[in-house]
Amino acid sequence: MAEPAQERDDDGAATMQAVVCHGPGDYRLERLPVPTAGPGEALIRVEAVGICASDLKCYHGAAKFWGDATRPAWAETQVVPGHEITGRVVHISDEARDRWGVGEGDRVVVEQIVPCGTCLYCREGNYHMCQVHNIYGFKRATQGGMQEYMVLTAGSLVHRVSADIPPAHAAFAEPLSCALHAVERAVITFSDVVVVAGCGPIGLGMIAGAAAKSPAHVIALDLEPRKLELAARTGATRTIDIGREDPVAAVMELTDGYGADVYLEGTGHPSAVVQGLSLLRKLGRFVEYSVFKDEVSVDWTIISDDKELDVRGAHLGPNCWPAAIRLIEEGRLPLDDICTHQLPISEFARGLDLVASGSESIKVSLLP
Repeated sequence: MAEPAQERDDDGAATMQAVVCHGPGDYRLERLPVPTAGPGEALIRVEAVGICASDLKCYHGAAKFWGDATRPAWAETQVVPGHEITGRVVHISDEARDRWGVGEGDRVVVEQIVPCGTCLYCREGNYHMCQVHNIYGFKRATQGGMQEYMVLTAGSLVHRVSADIPPAHAAFAEPLSCALHAVERAVITFSDVVVVAGCGPIGLGMIAGAAAKSPAHVIALDLEPRKLELAARTGATRTIDIGREDPVAAVMELTDGYGADVYLEGTGHPSAVVQGLSLLRKLGRFVEYSVFKDEVSVDWTIISDDKELDVRGAHLGPNCWPAAIRLIEEGRLPLDDICTHQLPISEFARGLDLVASGSESIKVSLLP
């Protein structure tokens, strides 16, 4: 595959643009040497990398989680961020070609985690909970996608994706796989009333995944009419503007006063947790996916004595990537309208601001 022309340093080595984390609020656009793929690895030309809430949390910092004001939440310094990645294979070792079934010129997506393969969780098959937990864009061992070229390390989980769709759509496989995992954790049945809180990228993916399970109802909650309109196009059977209508009362009316069977939380706002506990029926299922910037307090008696709820977390998108890719390639989501902003890498700061505001954007991607 022919490579784009590259700039070179004074010694003649090829260089590229990259965003580098130097601490909370200190991300810089720099020129770095183009990396080289080693045995079992591949070099890709990054075509798109999405920005998500966890990237934003790292950028703004969360020292209370670490006791170290110089370190953002989860991310080490001197790391290139970005874990929603798609790109074209430029160079690949024979070992990697055989393991991943991809070759030079193929467009690929890579799962966010690089599991160690040897810890307790990996041995159990729960690779997404790997104790080492190397995730692209958070640790120096796994540099992320906010750069023109990046190396897919030997332990990566790589999937081919169609070259006929826009790069930002391909990169949406990461948040969609996460949303589908949350749906799987909910164990949705045909008779269920499912409520999805939040119609951002994760919430819209939850709606698409829940709708694919053919429950009785998929109810979408949000404050923004534009997002609710997208929710209806993605599979919601009913949408509720929570600024105009009481969602608890609406769900109770729909269910003869019992409440919803399933609540999928995708807002990251503490009030949405209390809301979900209130509108679930007894023996209902609550699945939490969001990244929160604030602590959440609830009356745990609702979970136990009042309703005996099944409360589950969801993390990453284990084993859901093939389904996510299939939904994207089949056009099952209105991605032209979900992927609202594609920016050059030089505008990474604007991209972070767009995600932070939430009012203008839904999914923001950088195109290195």
